[in-house]
Amino acid sequence: MIDKKQKEKAHAHKKPKTLWEQIWHFIWHDNSVWSWIVNIILAYVLIRFIVYPGLGLIFGTGFPIVAVVSNSMEHQGMNFDDWWVKNEDYYLALNITKANFQEYSFRNGFNRGDIMFLIGKKPDDIKLGDVIVFQSKKPYPIIHRVIKKEDKGMWIFQTKGDNNKAQIRDNELDETMVLEKQILGKAVLRVPWLGYVKIWFVDLIKITGIYYWFNPD
Repeated sequence: MIDKKQKEKAHAHKKPKTLWEQIWHFIWHDNSVWSWIVNIILAYVLIRFIVYPGLGLIFGTGFPIVAVVSNSMEHQGMNFDDWWVKNEDYYLALNITKANFQEYSFRNGFNRGDIMFLIGKKPDDIKLGDVIVFQSKKPYPIIHRVIKKEDKGMWIFQTKGDNNKAQIRDNELDETMVLEKQILGKAVLRVPWLGYVKIWFVDLIKITGIYYWFNPD
């Protein structure tokens, strides 16, 4: 009598016959490098075109999740009191006190490689100290803190990275003039380090050229 293990072994060695069986075996059972590459691509497609849009519908924004790709919001391992002493002159000039900043979301900043979850937010409801994601002429969205908000017939926001000495003003980004239509969402939750999965993966597919299949100019 053939025991269960022998049956499983015999089944494992059974060669797939149909095209779909061959594809299924290649994806789930083949341990080749090409199988791993295909699995990575399939995971990317699934997340990019199914999971990501689904979360967007739930959270009310086309950018429900972003990976932090710069260190502009890092506090460089300092506790809040030390960080504030280093930066207080800048914020006090804007009438933002230490007590104000302590009430802000992500008051200790966040790091490159973190994942940030966003919700859609009406411009009226965005407050000083909120961390927002907005689009500029740069190829990636910017995630910085609101330090000023003005009503000029429409809301105009000013932002700054906690780790930046001053606001950015160049041909691609003017943080003193962020229009409400540029805002993609407000950050509400941080997951440390998980964003490196995306950063490394994007770097990999850029090297292979696959990136440009999904991100044409």
